[in-house]
Amino acid sequence: MRKVKKAATPYLFLAPTIILMVVLLVIPICMIFQYSFLNNAIVEKNPEIVGFKNYSKILGDKAFWNAVRNTIFFVLVSVVAHMGLGMGFAMLLNSSYFARRTKTIARVIYVLPWMFTASVIAILWKLMLQPQGIIDYLLSFVHLATKDSEWLSDRSIALYTITFVNIWCGYPFYMISLLAGLQGISGDLYECSALDGADSLQQFLHITIPQLKPIIISISMLDFVWSIQSFAVIWMLTGGGPAKTTETLSIYIYKFAFNSSKYALASAASVIVLIICIIVAIFYVRQQKKARD
Repeated sequence: MRKVKKAATPYLFLAPTIILMVVLLVIPICMIFQYSFLNNAIVEKNPEIVGFKNYSKILGDKAFWNAVRNTIFFVLVSVVAHMGLGMGFAMLLNSSYFARRTKTIARVIYVLPWMFTASVIAILWKLMLQPQGIIDYLLSFVHLATKDSEWLSDRSIALYTITFVNIWCGYPFYMISLLAGLQGISGDLYECSALDGADSLQQFLHITIPQLKPIIISISMLDFVWSIQSFAVIWMLTGGGPAKTTETLSIYIYKFAFNSSKYALASAASVIVLIICIIVAIFYVRQQKKARD
């Protein structure tokens, strides 16, 4: 009995977390899978099993592929821009050109966008992007915009606008992660390479990037999953409009479920997104395993 109690003790400590994960994660996912194979799920008491009919409807819907195109642009541009800005600010804060106090103040300022909630970010940018708002006012001085630009209601620029907002609020995660990685790289590597005649670009390509590769891959995969599921900021800024030009997969699923009450079709679309995220998660787990080994 003592051996049994000793073996069961770790699982008892883990039990509260496991129960929460089962109730809040596993059961809802199983229910979504079930709904995706039914007709009029939730709406009817005894819905009919239709197999993969809901999936064929989703894959044949032009609005779905429009949401896919918007999501691909939104995710890829966000991830690449997050990486570029995060790397740039991280290297700036890790350099020896600024005093420690200056770096501390800069870190606080740079990390602020990541500290705001989605509602605060949406309200803040919606006010600034209004016609004759502060963004129009500032850009009018360099002739990049007029004082009555419709940043969120113009079909030609609305998607670029929400992508920019997502970039602004997401780059601090990269900056913090990459800064921690940069501070862990031994200075001896740079000194030895300098003695061998390596310039700054060669040091960056052959020392910095290889040393940060595990971190770069990990945060890129996480950011991909977070961006593909991004909802709150987009919904509060544009609601998927105008004319579905900013409708991503998360907005598409939400409208199907709660605007049209087509829960079965929304479930099928959710399963498709879940499968994509699972594939990325598998690569993430493998990368983490390689980094540990």
